Amino acid sequence: MQNPYNTDLDRNPANHQPLTPLTFLERAASVFPDHTAIIHGPLRRSYAEFYARSRRLASALTKNGIGRGDTVSALLANTPAMLECHYGVPMCGAVLHSINTRLDAAIIAFQLDHAMSRIVIVDREFMPLMQEALALATVKPVLIQYDDPEYDGAPTEFEAADYEVFLTRGNPDFEWLMPEDEWDAISINYTSGTTGDPKGVVSHHRGAYLLAQGNALTTSMQKHAVYLWTLPMFHCNGWCFPWTMSAIIGTHVCLRQVRAEPIWTALADEGVTHLCGAPIVMSLMISAPDAVKRDLDQTVQFFTAAAPPPEKLLADMRDAGFNVTHLYGLTETYGPAVVNDWHESWSELPRAEQAALKSRQGVRYLALEQLDVLDPETMQPVPRDGKTIGEVMFRGNVVMKGYFRNPKSTQEAFEGGWFHSGDLGVMHPDGYIQLKDRSKDIIISGGENISSIEVEEALYRHPAVAVAAVVAMPHEKWGETPCAFVELATDHTADAKTLQAWCRAHLAPYKVPGRFVFMSIPRTSTGKIQKFVLREHARDLAVQ
Repeated sequence: MQNPYNTDLDRNPANHQPLTPLTFLERAASVFPDHTAIIHGPLRRSYAEFYARSRRLASALTKNGIGRGDTVSALLANTPAMLECHYGVPMCGAVLHSINTRLDAAIIAFQLDHAMSRIVIVDREFMPLMQEALALATVKPVLIQYDDPEYDGAPTEFEAADYEVFLTRGNPDFEWLMPEDEWDAISINYTSGTTGDPKGVVSHHRGAYLLAQGNALTTSMQKHAVYLWTLPMFHCNGWCFPWTMSAIIGTHVCLRQVRAEPIWTALADEGVTHLCGAPIVMSLMISAPDAVKRDLDQTVQFFTAAAPPPEKLLADMRDAGFNVTHLYGLTETYGPAVVNDWHESWSELPRAEQAALKSRQGVRYLALEQLDVLDPETMQPVPRDGKTIGEVMFRGNVVMKGYFRNPKSTQEAFEGGWFHSGDLGVMHPDGYIQLKDRSKDIIISGGENISSIEVEEALYRHPAVAVAAVVAMPHEKWGETPCAFVELATDHTADAKTLQAWCRAHLAPYKVPGRFVFMSIPRTSTGKIQKFVLREHARDLAVQ
């Protein structure tokens, strides 16, 4: 029987428009044009100015032949230009590719080629790195250089268009493009480098719209909240907060470098209410000299992911005026889609018990339809006992479109109608999940994901290395760092300094193992390396 409520009641422009976070900025600029949208050093920029500059960028890109489905890359720090890219690029129908500034030239070149980048907007500080990457890349994008007034480094001599001059070519009243469909791509973010299958995660306007609003609801962001940018905007599009802040007409406080003094200054002088970051950011703040720290008039909401913060660090943060909430997600879920929603009754528990509860990843965001821990073989939920391990899986509108130009990996990721995270965890009786291991052996160091396979492949290229296995080692400052277990080839010698120097020459600095252990590597009867044994060994070494 046909549903009678569908008869003669069709979609039309009056009752159906594609969801996109771009409308958040348009609304903020029309309702609160004079409200401060961006603070960067002495710079104060209103929503009217923010919107006009974003439209100028979209217009100028259009005049340069950029349109729907084209890729515009950005190698930028947490600056106003990066915020403008999050609006101006998709406003002309293009897709934003934010590049991790900590990557090496080879991986950046790989990403530029895979994303088929046509224009690259580069901070002056990173222009030498980009030039090195372009020398390795096949694509030849137009270069635009952004000169950040807060950067005091030496000028570069590379040939590139000036960002501010480029904007003057655009129209501040440009009639920007709505997506033809809310399923249209808004951004692409990479989870891996040149090793293995390319993993270009494609996000759509609908998901960005929903997660941006989900951020505001999850973090209890009030209207006109003030957000400090310590989380890199290149990381999952800043967890969608560049779009969230326009939805609540908030203020972005940009921070070029994550250093203790400017963080504390911004917290006190700008009235910051929210910020996100890895546990290392907390450690940086708490360990700052007393002369740098400031007394705060407000309680600041701090949202962290990666490895759970130690109990003492959580206590120190609370004493300093911060409320810490643990989040969890992946690039494939637009950043965090799971929150450790806190119960008021838990605040009455002893601090050790509170720390144990805070270490759990939590429950789904309102914008995520389903979250579960399933047996990947049977696709059935594991017992809710806090002990039985399964794979964490997601289902909903804040899951990626898929992996760009990689149908095989996309199909594998969505097998059985769920997104397979590759993370192993348990489900507690109260419905909160907790990660226990990572099936892909990803190491999270300072909030950055490091592939153990990539580090191992770099080590295997050294003639003295016969076998290499890399696992996470707990680290007080970074949460985790790579620990390399090595078997040397016959008639070859090498020490830790030699292999460390080798890794520095072939990997981004943060991926270089902090410790090398030379030993016979344990294997199963079929020859598979027993990484769980090595992880235990690394944990023991960390406490010695």
